[in-house]
Amino acid sequence: MEEKQILEGKKAYLPLLLLADESEEMLDKYLDSGDMFVFSENGAVVGECVVLAENGICELKSLAVAPDFQRRGYGRRIVEFVCGRYADRYAELIVGTGESPRTLGFYHRCGFRECGRRPDFFTRGYDHEIIEDGVKLRDMVLLKKKLRP
Repeated sequence: MEEKQILEGKKAYLPLLLLADESEEMLDKYLDSGDMFVFSENGAVVGECVVLAENGICELKSLAVAPDFQRRGYGRRIVEFVCGRYADRYAELIVGTGESPRTLGFYHRCGFRECGRRPDFFTRGYDHEIIEDGVKLRDMVLLKKKLRP
């Protein structure tokens, strides 16, 4: 899998990122200031992510894997890439996500542990209900993973 950092024209990659966060307005809050990476294999885009690394905090803001490549290990490989890329400057990586068992299971398998919640994040921050894998998202679950021993 090859990675490429996107420095300009990030909006061109929006369709796939909207799988991770279906609100363009929310993505706009961090897209320009975040580090964006696109991952491909044999010329096909398999995934994208945006990492916001500032003020001593490293946060995986968005992670999306193209539907045809899901459940094949690409998401885990993207997380491993991010961990390796930022481990020299940050002690831990934070991610916030909804309460979908599938998504939480993915992050737990990648070594993340719950460290907090933002109550009603999805019900207050979005102008419509968000249903993921049959679960109406309400709170944002905050997870963290140590990047160094």
